[in-house]
Amino acid sequence: MGCFTFIKVMMILFNLAIFLSGGTLMGVGIWVAVDDQSFVKIFGTLSSSVLQVVHVGYFLIAIGAILLVIGFLGCYGAQKESKCLLIMFFSVVLIIFIAEIAAAVVALVYTGLAETLLTAVVTPLLQEKYGQEESFTRIWNTTMKEVKCCGLNNYTDFTNSTWYKENQVYPDACCKFELPCNATGAAEADVPGCFDQILDEIKTNAGVVGGVAAGIAALEIAAMAVSMYIYCRLDQK
Repeated sequence: MGCFTFIKVMMILFNLAIFLSGGTLMGVGIWVAVDDQSFVKIFGTLSSSVLQVVHVGYFLIAIGAILLVIGFLGCYGAQKESKCLLIMFFSVVLIIFIAEIAAAVVALVYTGLAETLLTAVVTPLLQEKYGQEESFTRIWNTTMKEVKCCGLNNYTDFTNSTWYKENQVYPDACCKFELPCNATGAAEADVPGCFDQILDEIKTNAGVVGGVAAGIAALEIAAMAVSMYIYCRLDQK
C-alpha cells in the first residue's frame, strides 16, 4: 500500500467516525429535546446550568448535523477522489476552526460582555416563564438548589416576574430555603447569581476544557492538511 493510498484510507475512516459521531449527537439531541430532565439526572449540575442558557437538545442536533455534513464530505470526497468535495470539506473545517478561535478570544476577553448579553436574553425569560412553564421552572429549581445560586445575577431577576407578581415571594433557593422568601429575606440571604457560579465551575475545569479544545483544534488542522494533500496529489494523476 502506497503512502497516498494509506492516507486516503485513513481519511475515509476518520471521516466515517465523524459521520457516525454526528449521527450519535443528533440522537442524543433528540433525546434531550424530548426528555431534558433525564439529561440533568445523568450528567449532573453543570448540565442543568447549561440548559438555562441554551436548549442543549437543539444545540446537539445542530452540532450533529454539522458533523454529518463534514463526515460525508470528507469520507465520500476521499473515496471518490472528488476535488470539489475535498475543497468543500477543507472550507467547512476552516470556517469552523476560525469561528472557534474567534469564540475563544471573545470568551477570554469579553466575559463582561457575555454576562451583559446573557442578562439581556435570560432575565426576560426568567420573568416570563418561571413558574409558568413546568420544564423551564424545573430546570431552574434543580440548578439553583444544586449550585446554590439564585437567578442569573441575583434575586432581583425575579422582582418583576410573573411568579413574584402572583405569589409575592421569591424562589425558595433565593433565601437558602428559609421561608417565607420575601424581599427582606432574599436581600439578607445574599445568594449569588448562577452566572458567577457557572463561571466558577468552568474555571475549575479549565484544564480539561482547554485540553479538549486543543485536541479538537489539532484534529481540525490535521484534517485540513490531509484533505489538501489528497487534493494536490489528484492534480498529479
